[in-house]
Amino acid sequence: MKRARFLLGFVAVVLGVASALLAAGGWSPQTGPAAVGAPADEGIPIANATTTRFCAPCHKADEKGRMTRISYRRTTPEGWQQTVKRMVRLNGLKMDPADAREVVRYLSDHLGLAPEEAKEGAFEVERRTPSYLEYAYTASKDTEKTCTGCHSMGRVILQRRTKGEWELLIALHRGMYPLVDGQAFRDPPGPRPVSASADGRPPDTRQPMEKAVAHLSAAFPLVTPEWSAWVAAMAPPQLQGRWALAGYQVGKGAVFGHVAIAAKGTPDSGEFTTESTYTYARTGETVTRSGRAILYTGYQWRGSSGTPPPGAAGWATRGGDEWREVLAVDRDWRHASGRWFTGSYTEIGIDVRLERVGADPLVLGVEPARLDAGGSARELRIYGANLPTRVAPADVTLGPGITVDRVVSATPDQLVVTVSAARAATAGRRPVRLTAATGEASVAVYTSIDYVKVSPPAAMAYLGGGGSQFPKGFQQFEAVAYANGADGKPNTKDDIDLGWVDAAWALEEYTTTYNDNDREFVGTIDQAGFFTPNVDGPNPKRRVDNSPRGTNNWGDVWAVATVQPDGQARATPLKARAFLLVTIPTYMVWDQPEVGR
Repeated sequence: MKRARFLLGFVAVVLGVASALLAAGGWSPQTGPAAVGAPADEGIPIANATTTRFCAPCHKADEKGRMTRISYRRTTPEGWQQTVKRMVRLNGLKMDPADAREVVRYLSDHLGLAPEEAKEGAFEVERRTPSYLEYAYTASKDTEKTCTGCHSMGRVILQRRTKGEWELLIALHRGMYPLVDGQAFRDPPGPRPVSASADGRPPDTRQPMEKAVAHLSAAFPLVTPEWSAWVAAMAPPQLQGRWALAGYQVGKGAVFGHVAIAAKGTPDSGEFTTESTYTYARTGETVTRSGRAILYTGYQWRGSSGTPPPGAAGWATRGGDEWREVLAVDRDWRHASGRWFTGSYTEIGIDVRLERVGADPLVLGVEPARLDAGGSARELRIYGANLPTRVAPADVTLGPGITVDRVVSATPDQLVVTVSAARAATAGRRPVRLTAATGEASVAVYTSIDYVKVSPPAAMAYLGGGGSQFPKGFQQFEAVAYANGADGKPNTKDDIDLGWVDAAWALEEYTTTYNDNDREFVGTIDQAGFFTPNVDGPNPKRRVDNSPRGTNNWGDVWAVATVQPDGQARATPLKARAFLLVTIPTYMVWDQPEVGR
């Protein structure tokens, strides 16, 4: 009986897949799935022998070398890596890692995205969790609602397809995930709209999936001016040399240093090795890392670095040592920006900006990032590259009301000066200028810290390390100080961001459910604002009769920062808080780390 039910279920799924493909108009018994509806001049020929060898058994090529499905889509290296994995896992494709890397490299280079196309969805591949959750796609709220029921819009906007391919993507979803019709793709049963819209147009009776296909086909077509222009100008990147690094890590502050990039193999291979050394300005901690990277599509940097170097003995066993690198290189090959990150949930990271070092002095940033009006002999460290070692106070300027008292020390990487700010100095952000140097740096002048915020304002952490053996997902918070702007009101556009400020940290109950006592069970936060979740359950100490949560450790709390501003006498310290949801492990991770290895 069980076997009969299984066979009936299997037949139903197969029929569902076939029906979905037929509904999309994309199935031909002779040729298999096709890019239906594609204009005759669309489609990108495949000219790589390895790609053809592994893909041709299922994806037929026409007389121009255009292969069904493949030639009618463009996406990121992560997108193509995911496709190759799906072919291996679900369709029985057999290939070794070297061939898989070649296929992903070819498709990313020749069926990738132009820099302008990838920019909006960069948060997806840079694994920026708050942006991933908070991003709002305003061009079509109907499409956003249809797609984000299961994943972020980043996975959508980092693709370009023909209309027929968007239809087949919908068919694939409906065939593989039959519940999606009731969740997002079709309206609930009931009367259809009959009233005209506010502007007099007839009622839109299309299903959500039909609206999505219409919008995506117009907004993200296969052929775009941006891609045509990029393909015409794309050249083997020459990134070898020394690059200055400036970055920021939540909870640890500003980072400054340099990266030496060398070509791996031939100069035009697009593969590189790196040696990075950087210092956390707040603490003086210095880190050195070795790495390697691939540059896809002429600008998409995907790499990994660590200590010991990637591939060395013991590399795979040194959990937190490996950091991934996702950057976009500018067209001039002189600038790059993105994120370096680590953690089982890619939750720990540094926002990174690289600039090629030439012969001229370059200013990267300053520490501390604020000066109090009326303060004297405040030490200011200016970080950079090729900085002059013979500097006079007059060579450094911070604008009216700020005096450079003396130069304490000067090296090519760091200039230390003391400064004084007049009590009447105008509050606001000031550029820090060094004679003959280029680059951006600024410092905020303020009279008082008026309020603080916790960053990020909302976050998630994941239980782990217990019975399931899934890893924990941590969360780092920091307190950020602000001064009211000229209008004297908090939380307005002219407020002055004063940067990180020291705080005392605690967890408080998020009171939505009576007597759940989440604060006692979800985990702990240290005085650096770093939250460590508890193990996943069951927890015998959390009795069912005093907690609606049952015996697990998940729940929601406030992460609370209490700040006593230095030199400011006030009866009540400043406080701010952020929402923290501590949840179960993520059992399926849709990530493609292999593209950087």
